[in-house]
Amino acid sequence: MDTSNLTIETNNLYLKSIKEEYKNDIFREFTAEITTHMFPKPAKKIEETIEFIKTSIKENKEGSNFQIVILNKQNGDFIGCGGVHHIDRKTPELGIWIKKSAHGNAYGKETITALKKWTDENLDYDYLLYPVAADNYPSRKIPELLGGKIAREYDITNMSGKKLHILEYRIYPTDNYVENKKNI
Repeated sequence: MDTSNLTIETNNLYLKSIKEEYKNDIFREFTAEITTHMFPKPAKKIEETIEFIKTSIKENKEGSNFQIVILNKQNGDFIGCGGVHHIDRKTPELGIWIKKSAHGNAYGKETITALKKWTDENLDYDYLLYPVAADNYPSRKIPELLGGKIAREYDITNMSGKKLHILEYRIYPTDNYVENKKNI
């Protein structure tokens, strides 16, 4: 499934397939503070961000990924990035980051809820993975809100050299979407 030109509209947001026009926003906002609880580290040069975007666009076109930018619906401001990764597998993975100045507005919850709904309506999957650092309590609330349960725990060292204890949630398809797909 080609996801390179999709838009999901929510109450407050547009979730749009990633494009190179957002390179400066991503480069500026994907900071060391934002990546504290994440595996990747911030880009040191804009060229790294451009390469990430080009790879994401390619994967979106190939149907292995649905990488998005998150935009404020009222004013078009860039809010962050997210996605459903490995959409060509039975266990896709949800991911998200929100820029620091937009924290506290429930944009993460709104985005992941919309991506979960899109996944239920468009993919045949067993469950979604949602890995989150154990000490990232705001992010842990998101999969729990969607009925996610911790399926495993493990330790990693992120690209910045920080050790993280990861809780891997599993979020299962919503029954009514599964039933609707069976009737199509």
